[in-house]
Amino acid sequence: MAKRAAHAKRADVGNVKGITMNKLIAPVLAGVLAAVAAASPAAAQAKKELILLTNASADFWTIARRGIEKAQKELPQYKMDMVLPSDFSAAGQRSVLDTLVARGVSGISISVVDAAHSTEELNSVAAKTVLFTTDSDAPQSKRMAYIGTDNFAAGEQAGGEIKKALPNGGKIMLFVGSLDSDNARQRVDGIKKAIAGTKVEVIDVRTDETDQAKARRNVEDTLTKYPNIDMLVGLYSYNTPQIYNAVMDSGKSGKVKIIGFDEGQLTLKGISEGVIISTVVQQPFEFGYQSMIDLDKVLKGDKSFMPADGKIIVPTRVIDKTNVAEFVGTMKQLLAK
Repeated sequence: MAKRAAHAKRADVGNVKGITMNKLIAPVLAGVLAAVAAASPAAAQAKKELILLTNASADFWTIARRGIEKAQKELPQYKMDMVLPSDFSAAGQRSVLDTLVARGVSGISISVVDAAHSTEELNSVAAKTVLFTTDSDAPQSKRMAYIGTDNFAAGEQAGGEIKKALPNGGKIMLFVGSLDSDNARQRVDGIKKAIAGTKVEVIDVRTDETDQAKARRNVEDTLTKYPNIDMLVGLYSYNTPQIYNAVMDSGKSGKVKIIGFDEGQLTLKGISEGVIISTVVQQPFEFGYQSMIDLDKVLKGDKSFMPADGKIIVPTRVIDKTNVAEFVGTMKQLLAK
């Protein structure tokens, strides 16, 4: 009887130990399984993606990437990235958009190359994901919002700089990637409005499809064909550096005035040297940052930040010899990261 009692007691102790060990092991095992699950490809892909699709490659977009990086730190639950199209065309962007939509990207902000020939594609994308435009709009599409410059107003700003530099009038040539893009057309229209009624004459607008070698040739051809031209105006970020190079190599520094757009390193160098009068700069950092932050808001069901016309305007400013040193310091910090 005593033996049976002792055996039963040992069995009870064994059961208690077994129960205790199970209670200890179960949470550990659950944690291990959770860690394995988190490391699996399915879990790794669980983060929603937000993408900014550019229109070209330039320092301008490097600065926008810094804005995306800031947003990524604030919203780590997303995977954010910038994507460049295969070529500067509606077809090139369409190919990228198709890939992004097929991948199930949650939100896209795009600088539209050719709004007139992209509306159908953009509408298709907008039906499947949250779609913004930035830098260059497609107002006839079903994009939810545009984040960027009022390009007509920026053109007027550049026109004001042109008038100050040519108070007695003169002949000027404009250079840009493509007039198929809304931002390019609006800048040209803004300049023309600003100089209306003056003696400033726009000879022509030369396009290059973002081919920088062609952009350089356009300037060289202009200097050859119009040796007494008064001013050259670059409307895209790479145009003004190409104007600077061509003018310096032709020995016409100080003879031909230059006005630009954006903050290319050579553009800022030229302003510091007095070769370039001024440039109208945007805020690409805000394009990247606000695109990501606002896509997140929409995905959470918040559209209260959006103006009635869907346009979130980021102001521009003029950089000239009076403020270029300070601005260069800021750009160095952004591009060095």
